[in-house]
Amino acid sequence: MQAEIITIGDEILIGQIVDTNSQWIGTELNKIGVSVYQITSIQDERQHILNALKEAQQRADIVIVTGGLGPTKDDITKKTLAEYFNDQQWIDYPEVIEHIKQLFKKINHPFSDVQLYQAKLPSKATYLKNHYGTAPGMWFYENDTVFVSLPGVPYEMKGLMTHEVIPKIQEQFQLPYISHKTIMTYGQGESIIAQRIEHIEDQLPNHIKLAYLPSFGKVRLRLSGRGNDKQQLELELSQKVNDIKELISEVIVGYEDGYSIEKRVGALLSSQKKTVGTAESLTGGKIAATMVSISGASSYFKGSFVTYSAEAKQQMLGVSEATIENHTVVSKEVAKEMAIAALKKLQTDYAIAVTGNAGPTTDKTDKSVGDVFIAIASEDTVFVEKFNFGQPREKVINRTVNKSLEILQKELLKNN
Repeated sequence: MQAEIITIGDEILIGQIVDTNSQWIGTELNKIGVSVYQITSIQDERQHILNALKEAQQRADIVIVTGGLGPTKDDITKKTLAEYFNDQQWIDYPEVIEHIKQLFKKINHPFSDVQLYQAKLPSKATYLKNHYGTAPGMWFYENDTVFVSLPGVPYEMKGLMTHEVIPKIQEQFQLPYISHKTIMTYGQGESIIAQRIEHIEDQLPNHIKLAYLPSFGKVRLRLSGRGNDKQQLELELSQKVNDIKELISEVIVGYEDGYSIEKRVGALLSSQKKTVGTAESLTGGKIAATMVSISGASSYFKGSFVTYSAEAKQQMLGVSEATIENHTVVSKEVAKEMAIAALKKLQTDYAIAVTGNAGPTTDKTDKSVGDVFIAIASEDTVFVEKFNFGQPREKVINRTVNKSLEILQKELLKNN
């Protein structure tokens, strides 16, 4: 079962916004056994939309379109879909108008006649209720292909996918089982690992694929399998994981099944009933932002100090002026004092502290661009590790966030 995603909007093509919708939709479809064959971004232009729909229908069983739904003249998706399906009749849905009126009432926004267009759908469309916005979704089925039209606003699209689209796809199609097993490695390059496990990759059956996903000094090996027998597929994937483990065990640092590092750390903190806080310099609060992006983080994440300057480190955390003068702000000693202070002030079980040179300059330090110190403090101990994450600035910051969470995860796993 293959799907294609079409995103409509000039704002995507000119780089004004990033297309996160396709990434999210692809993940959710994969969970239910639907593979995304292609993702296409196009302009808000009638002929461009018609061409994209025609081409997608030749390749996919399910075509999901996001964007271009609304009451204004530049939102032409609905009219173009009606044209594509040669649908001359329109149906009014009074419940849509009532829904919009209730939404506007909650935010004290006046209802205008321009919103009446939202309640008109082509007669061949099945109405999909948008719980979080004004533009309803639409479901078409023609020539054995499903077409779904969704608003481009992410939270509206996600609500429609979760409550309407996914259940209808599962009801209409007999879907295969898809599973992923990911092996995380550290300290060895993609090409070297590929050479070491080459014969395993060459012998993989057609329904199992191996992908190499390198990033920030690590390589994730993702085995993806597809089949109708869940138990058999899981057994095959587990055996392939073991085969790979026998060849490269010394560079394997963990495994994941669709979980990000922040989710794994959050799950460990929750299960152990532990809490954590951060004291951040070069990352400017990005470790905290990454952790609180996970639902339920309030149960284990207590807060963060963003102490970018030397003065902030002294005033907010009480880092010694003498320590900064003797060792500079980018030092093991400063990272240690930051972590201990955050632990005490936030009253947590763990604290992460980071300080470093993200670049491109080194300011008033004797350390190189890319040098980073990461400290982890707990009631019993505090330790600091030094890294050099190279350049450019964005890479240094992202690697600092990832490595901080990896180190904390390693500490938490000691309790299991």
